[in-house]
Amino acid sequence: MSVSEEDYVTGSRPQAAATAAVSVQERPVVCVQGLGFVGTAMALATANARTADGAPCYDVVGVELDNETGHERARAINEGRLPIASADPRMAAALADALETGNLLATTDPEAYTRASVAVVDIALDLTLDNGAPTVDFTGLRAAIRLLATRLPTGSLVVVETTVPPGTCQNVIAPEMEDALAARGLPPDSLLLAHAYERVMPGADYLDSIVNFWRVYAGRTPEAADACERFLQNVVNVGAYPLTRVGSTTASEIGKVLENSYRATTIAFMEEWGRFAESVGVDLFEVISAIRVRPTHANMRQPGFGVGGYCLTKDPLFAEYGARELFGLDDVRFPFCRQAVEINRTMPLVTLDKVDELLGGLQGKRVLLLGVSYRQGVGDTRHSPSAVFVSHARERGADVVAHDPMVSSWHDDETLPPDLPAPAGFDAVVFAVPHLEYRDVDLELWLADARPLVLDANDVLSVDRLRRLAATGCRVWSIGRGPIAA
Repeated sequence: MSVSEEDYVTGSRPQAAATAAVSVQERPVVCVQGLGFVGTAMALATANARTADGAPCYDVVGVELDNETGHERARAINEGRLPIASADPRMAAALADALETGNLLATTDPEAYTRASVAVVDIALDLTLDNGAPTVDFTGLRAAIRLLATRLPTGSLVVVETTVPPGTCQNVIAPEMEDALAARGLPPDSLLLAHAYERVMPGADYLDSIVNFWRVYAGRTPEAADACERFLQNVVNVGAYPLTRVGSTTASEIGKVLENSYRATTIAFMEEWGRFAESVGVDLFEVISAIRVRPTHANMRQPGFGVGGYCLTKDPLFAEYGARELFGLDDVRFPFCRQAVEINRTMPLVTLDKVDELLGGLQGKRVLLLGVSYRQGVGDTRHSPSAVFVSHARERGADVVAHDPMVSSWHDDETLPPDLPAPAGFDAVVFAVPHLEYRDVDLELWLADARPLVLDANDVLSVDRLRRLAATGCRVWSIGRGPIAA
């Protein structure tokens, strides 16, 4: 594509469009629809895909919505900045490489789709509870699919990476595509539809979770599955991480929802064991480490501060919605999924209740919360358990100051201090997210003369470091361990 400064326009106003002049190229064009946490990584991985002789496989265009957020994300990529926070240096390196190669640009102009051989759908699909019943608003997804179907050349491949309720490709996306194609006077099979769910893990292995990880996929037709396989083989390191084809798009959709339901349920399961271990003075992390030696239990979860992010907090409920709304199965229930989501939602209150108990109440107390992103090495605060902790702590009369090395503002645009606050003047310090910045801090130097209650809510500090804190005179408690003595 050989993008130059003239190929896009960044206006002086925040809402000015970053548009791109996309022309017919020798290399196939891949459009990535949505440049959030998944789409950005997918666009970079695809732009850095290489043929056997080292040439770029694709020209890549990231396409965002024509709104303020979309303009800023497009502008960031075109200026060589990641639009999302990342602790993985390979993300910034991949962006720099793609811009130097000249096969990546970002735009808010949907006309980019008219040149695409492949469109990858990476947009959000939210789930809410309506009187306790999970509900999904497909308006945005339908509009996105219709946008593709009205512009893509015939024969193009549409790969849905968005996590959706089982049955969405069959009962929502395909009909929407066919209606738009019919309006163009085209037959329903003019575009190839596939589902290949993402397994993106923002953090230290952000880019690797696209390139060096196993992928599952399916096509609505055998031709679509074959086309999806050819595309993924160029992006994923299939020599070490082979692809898995399943029999239908619904099977692929179930795969993603089941994966995240399994993780959410096993995390929730560990909570009751954490409370038991704390009560009887056993280090549950020590027990879990001993169990993990057994290969069949190597991925056993552990207790922690809470579950956040965009996936585990909602994906387990997609199954119930899909069964009821897309397949009409009113008698199918998912009690484990529902209970897991509820347990994980209230998990931060376990830590808060313990701080409340150990301080003899929270009214008028000052609490320093270290970590507001939903996991380490990530600047994503969506559904952060820290938000639950802070809201309830303030309702109980506490003054809470939060800090996160990867987040500058959050929680209704509350500004966070850029530097790690000193503990002087705080009654309690809660380690909520195991960012490296917290793991590596010189605790004795940082404490100085302060002696707050220290509560490790997420296995942030080693037992040795917790004991050293106790030796300074701090009262120390660890979720999953209980009280820590010097």
